Amino acid sequence: MMEEGADLSVTIAQIVHRLKGAHLHSQLEKQARECLHRPEIKLESLKEDVRSFLKASGWERKLQNAVYRELHILPPPGHPAAPPEHTKEPLVYMRKAQASWEKRILKSLNSMCTELGVPLARKRPVSEQKELTNKWNEMGTDEPGNRRSYLKNPNYDCREGLTASSHWGLIQISLNVRDIPQMVRTRSPFQENTYTKGYTNLNLFESEHIRIGKKVVSEQDSAAAQQYSRQGCPTGFRAQLWALILNAMNEPEDIMHYEQLKAAVIHHDLLVDNLIYKDVKLTASNDDYYFVFEDFLYQVLLCFSRDTAVLEHFSYNSATPPKSYIQGKTGAEEFTVVYPPNGVIPFHGFSMYVAPLCFLYNEPSKLYSVFREMYVRYFFRLHSISSSPSGIVSLCLQFERLLQNHLPQLFYHLQAIGAQPLRIAFKWMVRAFSGYLSTDQLLLLWDRILGYDSLEIVAGGSVFPVLHKQLLSVCNAVLADLSTLKVMPLLQVFLFA
Repeated sequence: MMEEGADLSVTIAQIVHRLKGAHLHSQLEKQARECLHRPEIKLESLKEDVRSFLKASGWERKLQNAVYRELHILPPPGHPAAPPEHTKEPLVYMRKAQASWEKRILKSLNSMCTELGVPLARKRPVSEQKELTNKWNEMGTDEPGNRRSYLKNPNYDCREGLTASSHWGLIQISLNVRDIPQMVRTRSPFQENTYTKGYTNLNLFESEHIRIGKKVVSEQDSAAAQQYSRQGCPTGFRAQLWALILNAMNEPEDIMHYEQLKAAVIHHDLLVDNLIYKDVKLTASNDDYYFVFEDFLYQVLLCFSRDTAVLEHFSYNSATPPKSYIQGKTGAEEFTVVYPPNGVIPFHGFSMYVAPLCFLYNEPSKLYSVFREMYVRYFFRLHSISSSPSGIVSLCLQFERLLQNHLPQLFYHLQAIGAQPLRIAFKWMVRAFSGYLSTDQLLLLWDRILGYDSLEIVAGGSVFPVLHKQLLSVCNAVLADLSTLKVMPLLQVFLFA
């Protein structure tokens, strides 16, 4: 009990410290000072009157939403004697695997830099800056010229706890992941909600769901919006609800921040810009749903690469931001800089994290704010090696166990013909199904990710249960490859329903 109290005190202290450096803190102070001149504020009840004013004017709700966001972002307090890296990732072998992976990425980036004969960063000539400024809203018409990893827990003896399914999957590590009954009990996205009980008329339920949605939006409560999204968001309210859950309200300071990032893009050219251009061309630009958003994708992703505010998430990310040396200062530790400025090297398919959001937000600064918040809460876990239940390693293990336990015949058949199920499903999971589900179905899925504050549902997403009879008759791996399958029926697919 005392430990819980101590942990709570640490969490409160962390949140207070973080919010004191936020713009919201100065706004609250300003509002509190200004309200002192109001006639209803009495000296004898000053504290209560100021609090009542802040509540009535909506500032208390803004503070609650900010605290709610911090509670979702901050990692749980660790042991006081634990080293800082333990907060990022408690398992040593996971940290080593992530570090090894980062070295490979940096080696590839440096090789690209050498082969192309271009620096990691350069200041654009004035003429190029003007040209980019003029083409900012139509960047899709232009483009610049241009071994497997093994993860093993050293403390785990594979001979212990041997079962029929122990060694059939590709993920040979021991992590605690949920099975279907546990997921249904705690966070099934299709479980009956309290206010749906008693509704036999679907139209009546839909009307009631929309009515409640309007109320949630009007109250501007992040916690209520998150709870509501578990049942799926109505199309007309989804953009507002997601922004509310993420506390990405696009305030004037957010718009100013976006404009500063835009200026940074215009003034300096980065080598990773080429990776962004190439990725958009190879993925979103060739997608029937997303090709029309090509310009938005360039704007958001180029700004994202310059945003140093993203570095904050590395305090709870198992990854470490890559560093480089200032030109001519190689080897001098004091001249190291994070590269790219946000610490995230884009990869093939990265733009698909942004593309679905373009259906919801047509204002670049708002689109950017929501994407950045989605990334630092969820998407970074899909390309980092960690033991987090929402990390890609746990999701892969969970997927294999679900398939082994509930469709064992299909699992073993696919293995026998050389079609490892995880090799097929990995692309779906690492992109959170973006590009593999139709947009309306994908947004329903992401409603649940936000609603349950977890990526676990992604591990339960598989087309295998729907096509298992057909797949059992397939006799080679080529015919069994479903990785490019496009539209999948969500309600049949997820959680092996």
